[in-house]
Amino acid sequence: MKLPQHRLRDQIGERLNSYPNLNSSRAASSGEFKFKDQFGFSRRQSVETVETLLEIMKKTLESGEDVMISGFGRFCVKEKTERRGRNPATGDDLMLAPRRVVTFKCSGKLRERVNG
Repeated sequence: MKLPQHRLRDQIGERLNSYPNLNSSRAASSGEFKFKDQFGFSRRQSVETVETLLEIMKKTLESGEDVMISGFGRFCVKEKTERRGRNPATGDDLMLAPRRVVTFKCSGKLRERVNG
């Protein structure tokens, strides 16, 4: 069963944008981004909300679906085919197995904010 593409609130996406190296506890309690102040949540509710949000994103990506956060960007799952590679230490040629990778493409709004 495929999960639907998830769109997250602009307000949360824009606030998360301003926190590098963000974890769920820090997102719930740091600086301006306090769920208690912004939404009336307790610290525990805030952490649970952020962890739930991240878990939804992980499961959606695992299923191969894209995750779009309006005003922030899109996380996409890309299929990489088998390809030739080289061991940099020995110089030996080898075949790299096919795999899936997650890429991120920022929104125009985020790009404008980053570039001033």
